[in-house]
Amino acid sequence: MALRHADIMTVSTTGASAQTAGYDNLSFSGVKASQHMADNDLRNLNRYKSKILTVARRYRVDPALLGGITSRETRGGGYHHNGWGDNGNGFGLMQVDKRYHQLCGSWDSEEHLNQATGILIYMMESIDKKFPHWNSQQRLKGALAAYNAGPNKVVDENIDKHTTGQDYANDVIARAQYFKHHGY
Repeated sequence: MALRHADIMTVSTTGASAQTAGYDNLSFSGVKASQHMADNDLRNLNRYKSKILTVARRYRVDPALLGGITSRETRGGGYHHNGWGDNGNGFGLMQVDKRYHQLCGSWDSEEHLNQATGILIYMMESIDKKFPHWNSQQRLKGALAAYNAGPNKVVDENIDKHTTGQDYANDVIARAQYFKHHGY
């Protein structure tokens, strides 16, 4: 299957910031911290693996990328309050924001994953148009930053400048790379 984005294994990443690593009380940051958190989330994430694989195939995205977002947003489905996070604004495994989207499906459903993946694809298309001179790896990271902060917040090569923890795209890529090595 031809993916609609760069090969995640070719994307350079700095991984999790000290702030993000601190949520797990880690004394280290970077790719090592992202991998550690991804490893902690793998068991939870595996409960949704078949749905993730189905949706990824349908939309031609790497399933590891969807796993990376799910890990970052809800710790692989293990951290939420009846599907809700972000002070009651984010919903589901991939935390679709109710302030900007009409929610679809139950929090852990394939329908929800379809919606969230559709939003990610919209962000990919937006960043492709906004930054056609960027290479495919930069555009993928830009799309991840846009998934978190919106496409208007991606303004230059400092892709994570306006994302949560100022590391969202880099952390998701590092987690996705870990999941790629673990069956996604």
